[in-house]
Amino acid sequence: MRIVFSEDHREHFPQGEFYGGIMKTPNERPQRMEFILREFRKRKMTDIVKPGPLDMKALRRVHDKGYLAFLEGVWDEWLAAGNRGDVYPSVIPNRSLQQRLPRWVDGKIGYYAHSIETAITAGTWEAACASASVALTAQKIVAGGARAAFALCRPPGHHAHDDLYGGYCFLNNAAIAAQAFRDQGAARVAILDVDFHHGNGTQDIFYDRDDVFFVSLHGAPEDAYPHFLGYKDEKGAGKGEGFTVNYPMPPGTRFDLWSEALTSGLRRIRRFKPDVLVVSLGVDAYKDDPVGFFKLTSDDFTRCGEMIGKLRLPTLLVMEGGYAIEAIGVNTANALEGFEDA
Repeated sequence: MRIVFSEDHREHFPQGEFYGGIMKTPNERPQRMEFILREFRKRKMTDIVKPGPLDMKALRRVHDKGYLAFLEGVWDEWLAAGNRGDVYPSVIPNRSLQQRLPRWVDGKIGYYAHSIETAITAGTWEAACASASVALTAQKIVAGGARAAFALCRPPGHHAHDDLYGGYCFLNNAAIAAQAFRDQGAARVAILDVDFHHGNGTQDIFYDRDDVFFVSLHGAPEDAYPHFLGYKDEKGAGKGEGFTVNYPMPPGTRFDLWSEALTSGLRRIRRFKPDVLVVSLGVDAYKDDPVGFFKLTSDDFTRCGEMIGKLRLPTLLVMEGGYAIEAIGVNTANALEGFEDA
């Protein structure tokens, strides 16, 4: 399987993250990629290529143009306002507040953010664009006839809405790739999100469409981020009704229950008869992940890959979460090997 990866992910490295009431080292940090690449080299998974130039039109097919302009320019605005640290929102327009875009940078940040743990730094835009380019280059490999490709993306993407960032995500790599498949002739695209956290951004982007089928396995939103999407009764809207399927699961979920949900989700995808499958491959369902509460083992990710591979669909796998640093490489490589051996 060809792997696409960019060293430009290093441009995004926040100095801290608000978590548990303190400012701590971010869970989503460059070392995640180092552990994955180390495991790939150990297993001779060395067919790794750099991404091609980014097609900005592909981003605009998914993301709001005002939001993209914000991401590109917010760091300079932040510095011009006299700030020096990383960018965090100070106010977010929830519920009864007006949903209007302010002129001042603090207001813009809150308008476009949906959670406050995610910092923007001097290199965030460059890293996010590189991550999207990784996904689009891998998408072209699959569109060109390969059985599968892996987009080793960082920052991740599935929490990014068309005009919101959060959950460590800025550009929705899986959604951008799925739309690219559609634009290049695929009549139907399925997206399977196996990250521990619900793919709220991906769901929202395609919620009223019947050409993209979205399935997510995740921690129940009553107990897990992002809390406000991912409930079982969210099934799509308008012509998209029935084309979103959520499998929220409780704390302590092990592979037996999790695999039942995956089996059901794969069955639903098979019935949809997609031309191509996009997998948001997060490995934070792992038992020791610091921001999850599922109990999957490393061997379970091999079985996960096998189950997905048995669909026999052209498949683009896109890296999302996974924050147990010492295990992220093993879990990611296991999922890819399981897929290839299916």
